[in-house]
Amino acid sequence: MNKEIINTNNAPDPIGPYNQAVKAGNFIFLSGQVALIPGTGELANKNIIEETDQVMQNLKALLTEAGLNFSNIVKTSIFLSDMSLFSQVNKVYGKYFESNFPARETVAVKGLPRNANVEISMIAAI
Repeated sequence: MNKEIINTNNAPDPIGPYNQAVKAGNFIFLSGQVALIPGTGELANKNIIEETDQVMQNLKALLTEAGLNFSNIVKTSIFLSDMSLFSQVNKVYGKYFESNFPARETVAVKGLPRNANVEISMIAAI
């Protein structure tokens, strides 16, 4: 199987040995994004609303680079530092979809990179 690496300067550089996104067959796998600001590497975390919006903007940049948008998303994984953040994250996340929401799971984890409160990864279908 051929795979194509997708990278853009409009999303944060990976902070480990992985790519921003990988196309394999008719799917694009978007690596988990935290609220790092592209170009600076600083975390946008004044509050969970700002943090979630930055995560979604990072994912949007990857989709744009691949010629896609949120309507192509078929699966999302959301990782939270605390499940009490669920409703606020959900509210921001929902604004990025018009209809036909993707499948999703949301879990609380012990810790996230750079002490972020939210990380989101996605799978898109072409």
